[in-house]
Amino acid sequence: MPHSIQQLRDIFSLLHVSASSRYRLLALLVLVLVVVACSPRQTIVIVITATPTNSMPVTVSPTAVVDSVIVVEPTQDLRVAQATHYTVQSGDTLSLIALRNNTTIEVLVSLNSLPNPDILEVGQVLNLPATTTIATSDELLLPDQLLVRGPYTSTFNVADFINQQPGHIRTIAEMIGTELTLYNASEIVQQVALEFSVDPRLLLATLEYQAGWLTQSTIPEPQNMYPIVDTLAIDGVDRRGLYRQLAWTANQLNWGFYSWKYYGNQFITFPTGERITLGTALNAGTVGLRYLVSRFSTATNWEADVRGLLATYQRIFALPELSPTDYITGVDFQQPVLELPFRTGDIWFYTGGHHGGWGRGSAWGAVDFAPPDERPPGSPSCYVSEFPVTAVADGIVARSGDGTVILDLDGDGNETTGWTILYLHIATDGRIPAGSIVGTGDPIGFPSCEGGVSNATHMHIARRYNGEWIPNACDDCLQPRMPFPAFVMSGWSFYGLADQEYQGYATLSGNLIVAEQGRIDVNNRIERPQ
Repeated sequence: MPHSIQQLRDIFSLLHVSASSRYRLLALLVLVLVVVACSPRQTIVIVITATPTNSMPVTVSPTAVVDSVIVVEPTQDLRVAQATHYTVQSGDTLSLIALRNNTTIEVLVSLNSLPNPDILEVGQVLNLPATTTIATSDELLLPDQLLVRGPYTSTFNVADFINQQPGHIRTIAEMIGTELTLYNASEIVQQVALEFSVDPRLLLATLEYQAGWLTQSTIPEPQNMYPIVDTLAIDGVDRRGLYRQLAWTANQLNWGFYSWKYYGNQFITFPTGERITLGTALNAGTVGLRYLVSRFSTATNWEADVRGLLATYQRIFALPELSPTDYITGVDFQQPVLELPFRTGDIWFYTGGHHGGWGRGSAWGAVDFAPPDERPPGSPSCYVSEFPVTAVADGIVARSGDGTVILDLDGDGNETTGWTILYLHIATDGRIPAGSIVGTGDPIGFPSCEGGVSNATHMHIARRYNGEWIPNACDDCLQPRMPFPAFVMSGWSFYGLADQEYQGYATLSGNLIVAEQGRIDVNNRIERPQ
């Protein structure tokens, strides 16, 4: 049975633990209670992920001009004091420390000469990247609306634009996905924009600035396979080909955008370790642009590359005049009433706390649920469940395919406007087609491993508003620069743990459940109320 929140709070009070330690103790307490209460059944691990497909692509081998500067009003600044050292605490990992301090594992290993990044000692003091004394300017370079695939992207046709270009991009085709479907360049750009919810124009401008793919017909090595950046050189992962390069780019844009807007980030750390303080009155779009450039530039060339990419964007695309009131989300937007995405009477398992809607860089607004049925005897961990996923509210299916269903709640069938719900890992067989009108509780499809990357059957669900990923609430996180509504389904409010991907809990009427992999933990069972 779920445990009383007040009971857990009483325990925390007696122990006098800090707020940052409470959720770690919560997980430990739940584990102890499970060991005592559960029968000795074999655990079936539910692997939870929502990352893009990483299949190896196979390459087969005139624009509008505008010179204008886009300026929007800044969002509220909530910077926190910078730190130069970090003291390791119980439960820390190097990846979590890197995440909290907006740096990378590689930088921390280098700065601290760590022989083994998997071994840390409580009380150990780690050096953090040095921060320059000069912050970036507060100049607003890119409105939020021109980074997110939102209302301002609805009139842009990727295929028509690419067909008008004289360069290398028109000759590209790649095999993508587990079924190795052949995609041309316009289909690849559109797919990445859909998956990550990033404006395709910014992806195309980056492709042109870095490699000239739109205007040049002959592309030298290595830019024919690594048009944005040679990721093998910077992080050891070989992301060759257009799809992987654009997916990497979209993820970097999202990371900069959402870490600024919702997670209080105030630094940019370069892969080589330099750390620069961001200006005090920026907006998320500008930070997203600056963060992306920091991934392929250097601290010395960074400012010039930011200006160069922006100039390329402005040369290619006519930019709309946007007023300061045109922000994608505002303080008054509210989530519609949502129900849990399964039938009443079925007991599902809350297996994944907050994580990226698509890719780790997007806002950590997704949660995962595993269906009630055990996998069939002798079958792999990926199977098609017999328990249906259902509509969380009335709406129309704006998109259906590749393991994905997008439910549009405002009824216009346009996923770039209003509230939309992403369902991921929905099997082809039984999946509802695009254009279908549904009511709350109507079947959407059946959980599987289709779409993205997953090696065990489950369902991934996330929210967007005007194309922007909306995170889960997080009591222990830094205060966001933009308020947002809690993720509530059937009265259950879903929360994440600070800096801990896939970790979270949900509360309803004084009861609490915790995200846990597997099906034997009574504390991750969830049922839609009658």
